[in-house]
Amino acid sequence: MPLKLMTVAHHRNFYVRGTVGGRRIYESTRTDDRKEAEQYLAKRHAELWAEHIYGRRAVVTFRQAVTAYLEAEQRSPATQRYLERLLAYFRDAQLSKITQACVDKACQSILTDAARARATTKIRSVITPLRSVLEFAAIRGWCDRPAFKGPRPQKARTAFLRPDEATRLVRAAAPHLQPLLIFLIGTGCRMSEAMELDWQSVDLKGARCVVWQKQGNERHVDLPPVVIRAMVSLAWREGRVFRPGGQKGASNEAYHDTGRQYGGQIKSGWSYACKRAGLPGTVRRWIPKDTHKEKEWFVPDVTPHGLRHTWASWHYSVHKDIVRLQYDGGWSTVAMVSRYAKLMPDVYRDEIIRWWREGPEDLEWPEGKQSPSGRVNVQNEQAASSPPQEDKTLLLARALLVAQEIIERQEQCIRELRTSCS
Repeated sequence: MPLKLMTVAHHRNFYVRGTVGGRRIYESTRTDDRKEAEQYLAKRHAELWAEHIYGRRAVVTFRQAVTAYLEAEQRSPATQRYLERLLAYFRDAQLSKITQACVDKACQSILTDAARARATTKIRSVITPLRSVLEFAAIRGWCDRPAFKGPRPQKARTAFLRPDEATRLVRAAAPHLQPLLIFLIGTGCRMSEAMELDWQSVDLKGARCVVWQKQGNERHVDLPPVVIRAMVSLAWREGRVFRPGGQKGASNEAYHDTGRQYGGQIKSGWSYACKRAGLPGTVRRWIPKDTHKEKEWFVPDVTPHGLRHTWASWHYSVHKDIVRLQYDGGWSTVAMVSRYAKLMPDVYRDEIIRWWREGPEDLEWPEGKQSPSGRVNVQNEQAASSPPQEDKTLLLARALLVAQEIIERQEQCIRELRTSCS
């Protein structure tokens, strides 16, 4: 029975019913306008007939693939946003017709300033989500595996701070930002992990906190003495640990939750602190719309995520253990942390240890204040459970000796293996 339009009781929309190539069809046109329903019928009949003759992969559209991709499992808000832009461009294009030329044109059309867009922006915003959808479709036999090539990202310098630069940055920051910056430098946590940190996940007595990585993994983070001191100086013990502030003091509200899709919560404070600290950067100048007065903004070369690079570089300089760095930093592979091995010279080791223990020099630590719940913050609540500084230094020295012995044994084993192979 050929395809034809029909109506169903208690439903306003037209339905398509019939048989094409031995396949029975019964589906809604999703419209109650007869002219639009007839157009849907003609288009659907052509698709089904082409599928019968040439196979399913000849007729599956990008819209159908995206719909199936989103229904298969929960996708992140960023992925959904990227796919919406891709869908607005490709629409009902057949998967088999999406070529390298189509990808290049998509980058030019979707990105606001494609000529100046970085390779990483093109890969993240266009190529990666498009390739994911096509890989999903290829597994189901709807198209061939994507073979297009994206632009080659330029190798960027890994930005990190030396101990004196970190000191200048913290001292130049606003008072409500200083504990946050000390926490990032002392633990290597990501900004999103610090923003979401709750006091329920902090153990000041045990000098440890629990954060959740972007992959959804739980990570236990050891807190050095300077971080403990910075957190003890905060005037609250419930809710989010780090909160926005300003001239009126710290707020009871948490930082804006972006769903870990983008940052910017401390953009202004970070820019001003880097500028006052004398860190390198560029000045962006522009004239806002509907005005004639030029504005300028200092864009630092190092971003807040650079504090994670700083911690990793310091960590390897002190411990010389790439595997421990991988575990403490929560990276999935050793290859991801190997670039930090040669960033920080050994001459900074003593300064780093002193920074993690005592913090920036001449920094005015705030006294304990009344918390929102009425509890009083005690400045030295950690001192009763902490061993003397001499004991900590001794333990650290012993740990360094043990690490050095392990490295020497590994080098000896490598030399023996090379000798036996030769």
